Amino acid sequence: MSWLVLALSGALEAVWAVALGRSDGLSRLVPSIVFVAGLTASMAGLAWAMRTIPTGTAYAVWVGIGATLTVAWSMATGTEDASVVKVLLLAGIVGCVIGLKVVS
Repeated sequence: MSWLVLALSGALEAVWAVALGRSDGLSRLVPSIVFVAGLTASMAGLAWAMRTIPTGTAYAVWVGIGATLTVAWSMATGTEDASVVKVLLLAGIVGCVIGLKVVS
């Protein structure tokens, strides 16, 4: 269950990161609210998962999922250019996250 919560928290990291970017320095209300809610839920899930998953592993997985989804979303929506190299590098991050789960 901890790993599922950790994965969902990592996905919420992407939500709050995108919302922060769209908030224009926290000056737009709706993206700012999404940022605060996403950040709070993401951190709460990370904290909960860290009760049973070692800190270093949990943090690396959380960041890896969040970073990968943030970049993938940006490429999918056209706010960031996509390239074969970027996709391969993101696949490497996903592979490392899976590897951390396997060896835990």
